[in-house]
Amino acid sequence: MQLCANKLDKKDFFGKSDPFLVFYRSNEDGTFTICHKTEVVKNTLNPVWQPFTIPVRALCNGDYDRTVKVDVYDWDRDGSHDFIGEFTTSYRELSRGQSQFNVYEVLNPKKKGRKKKYVNSGTVTLLSFKVESEYTFVDFIRGGTQLNFTVAIDFTASNGNPSQPTSLHYMNPYQLNAYAMALKAVGEIVQDYDSDKLFPAYGFGAKLPPDGKISHAFPLNSDCENANCVGIEGVLEAYYDCLRKVQLYGPTNFAPVINQVAQCASEVTDGSQYFVLLIITDGVISDMVQTREAVVTAASLPMSIIIVGVGPAEFDAMEELDGDEVRVSSRGRVAERDIVQFVPFRDYIDRSGNQVLSMARLAKDVLAEIPDQLLSFMKSRGIEPRPALSPSTTPQINVHL
Repeated sequence: MQLCANKLDKKDFFGKSDPFLVFYRSNEDGTFTICHKTEVVKNTLNPVWQPFTIPVRALCNGDYDRTVKVDVYDWDRDGSHDFIGEFTTSYRELSRGQSQFNVYEVLNPKKKGRKKKYVNSGTVTLLSFKVESEYTFVDFIRGGTQLNFTVAIDFTASNGNPSQPTSLHYMNPYQLNAYAMALKAVGEIVQDYDSDKLFPAYGFGAKLPPDGKISHAFPLNSDCENANCVGIEGVLEAYYDCLRKVQLYGPTNFAPVINQVAQCASEVTDGSQYFVLLIITDGVISDMVQTREAVVTAASLPMSIIIVGVGPAEFDAMEELDGDEVRVSSRGRVAERDIVQFVPFRDYIDRSGNQVLSMARLAKDVLAEIPDQLLSFMKSRGIEPRPALSPSTTPQINVHL
């Protein structure tokens, strides 16, 4: 909404006033809670404030007739802001939009009590009011949006020889290695949102039999026509099988597998599918320029990238891709959305050796941003969720997301 005021009381000795508004939601017990403050407009008795957005929940807790109180203040540098006056309204009144109903007299009870001729301390007028529906991640899942989960595993030589216990790929008969743990932790939750339970799984950075050709996006199941594995157990099986066949090599190139999933995502942009790529890696990215380019391109598609860093390496470059602080850019193009979430696996190894706890925490943090990333794509494209499917076809909603 946007508001302006006219003929507010002059409060400053040398100037006019520096007005701002404070909105309060009324509570069940008769108290008021601040829910919004506008910016200060300097030296005017006729301010026009910037439009602002506020959740209906914050304004009136979903009760359209609940009182919304608005105080008008004159800003002072020392924080002792002068009270100009107040008025009350409600969501229902505001939703009528710009009209004679939404011109409010600003009243100062003290002045009213003292001055017989007191009319008001100015008026506040609603200039515009628009309501937008905010959908949730669950609305889209209920409406049938599928998460397509793809796995990419780092087979570079820096992981160490898989037959040695020091290797990050060591196949210990009694315990999952870091790759398998990360894959299982994230995959077992994501698979609840993927009705066909078929997961494309790739490796990168290895020499493949029979001719020792290096590949940065090879199917773990060796089937170039169909990289799908059945369930997370199927992905783990293909991963272990692959370790016995390929030669760990290098370099660590991310771009090919990101571009591969982006190609699939670019073919389904109607909101019916959303792609999540899980990359598990031990090291420093070799093709950072190409990876940044791939991420910027993928950011405009229905796609998110999760990177789990295993092992003791420094992961500074991963933090750069995780655009929480600064959005990733490439050749002057800035990523439309933040789609990368990076977590270092070492932060989740429970000191007591309790793997179950650390896997649950890892999954929670790794998947924390997926709902908002999905929503940001849908909103940017104006896609609304479809009506909820019947209960039998709705995937089970898992608390971790």
